[in-house]
Amino acid sequence: MRKRVHGWALTFTRPRDPEPLPVTFDRRRVYVLPTRFGLFYAVLVATMLLGGLNYNNNPALLLALLLGGTGLASLVAAQLQLSGLAVTAIDAEPVPAGQMMLLHVHAKAADGRVRRGLQVALDPDHEDPALLDLQPGNGQAQLLIPTSQRGWLDLPRLRIATCHPLGLARAWSHVWPQTPLLVYPRPETDGPPLPEGSGEDAKARLHPSGEDPHHLRGYRHGDSRRSIAWKPSARHESLLVREYQQPAGADIVLDWHSVGALPHEARISRLARWVDEAERDGRRYRLTLPAQPAVGPSQGPGHRHDCLRALALMPRG
Repeated sequence: MRKRVHGWALTFTRPRDPEPLPVTFDRRRVYVLPTRFGLFYAVLVATMLLGGLNYNNNPALLLALLLGGTGLASLVAAQLQLSGLAVTAIDAEPVPAGQMMLLHVHAKAADGRVRRGLQVALDPDHEDPALLDLQPGNGQAQLLIPTSQRGWLDLPRLRIATCHPLGLARAWSHVWPQTPLLVYPRPETDGPPLPEGSGEDAKARLHPSGEDPHHLRGYRHGDSRRSIAWKPSARHESLLVREYQQPAGADIVLDWHSVGALPHEARISRLARWVDEAERDGRRYRLTLPAQPAVGPSQGPGHRHDCLRALALMPRG
């Protein structure tokens, strides 16, 4: 369950609870305040007005009024940079716990106007903001967010701000996406090798360290000289390389109960490591977890995601 935002700076700004996307910024969600440079600019214009009135200097008064009008126009221009902006989607590829997740923030402008100088950052942490330029009305920002534990990651509030065009005013608004993101379990750094498969479905797979020649193929940069077939290469007037094969066991079974007497989270980390190793070796594998249907056997990015997702959403030990 999500926690409500605390602190006066966040409590009195919209939104106060997570909300579904897309979200469109209107005038009630955009906040504008002068920057430090804007405050200095206002003091400077006020000083010029006092000086012009004191010495009855009409050119100085005219210049001060023009500068004051420019400052007020910059407040409106900064507000218009965010008004009508819509955050359409926020997504990210799952990563193991402890790694930085690359967040994609998609936005568009309903009126199609070009928006420049927009920055996206975590709220209230505004360090290392990501730039968001909408040209000619659609844009995307990439933001790194930390992950600490497996499972669903509830996103914090995001702040979209701008000081465009003159830097005299800062306009900002918040978006608090309701959809969480998935974080994979942290794989074990060092452990036993991948279990061997068994059964009648044993087959051969290509492997550089195999013993039985499988076929010939063209030479690629980095191939070993010992694998070059010199006689066939001479007949074909091009370098050919032997591909070898070695026996591979049947489908690997990654069973929760066969891991051993390990703590709950340690079992999840070991199974996550074995899933990555089986996928890297091109092996078919099946994952069996307590009180859940078996996942697989299969292989490929989709099957890997299904297995790691099941491990990530395991109940806490």
